[in-house]
Amino acid sequence: MIQNTLLVRPFAEADEPSVVALWNDVFPEDPPRNEPRAVIGRKLRVQRELFLVGEFQGDVVGSVIAGFDGFRGWVYHLAVQPGFQRRGFGRELMCEAEARLRALGCPKLNLQVRSSNTEVIEFYEELGYSIEAHASLGKVLE
Repeated sequence: MIQNTLLVRPFAEADEPSVVALWNDVFPEDPPRNEPRAVIGRKLRVQRELFLVGEFQGDVVGSVIAGFDGFRGWVYHLAVQPGFQRRGFGRELMCEAEARLRALGCPKLNLQVRSSNTEVIEFYEELGYSIEAHASLGKVLE
């Protein structure tokens, strides 16, 4: 039988080439500190169970990284291959990330989106997220 749904599961080391290709395709303008193999290596050292992939008919077509520090949860690098977008796969990945964070006792989830990326902002708003009146500050440590 042909699988017609997305299988959301934890990342496995064998998924690395597919995830690297996915992120290079979906996030072509990421800064050097977000080099996919480096991000994967860092995530596998911390809460690796919150690094999920979406598999469709045997191929990795999506990913999401989540984290929880005991205060807030965060989501990073939600990505779906362009040819598989608008099928609900991003929603499925987010629902699983939220469920895993909720199971850890996470009371609030944050994420960041470039303000110019209105399509992605609309996607998250459809999932119940809202723009908050906060300033996003950052500092590169590497």
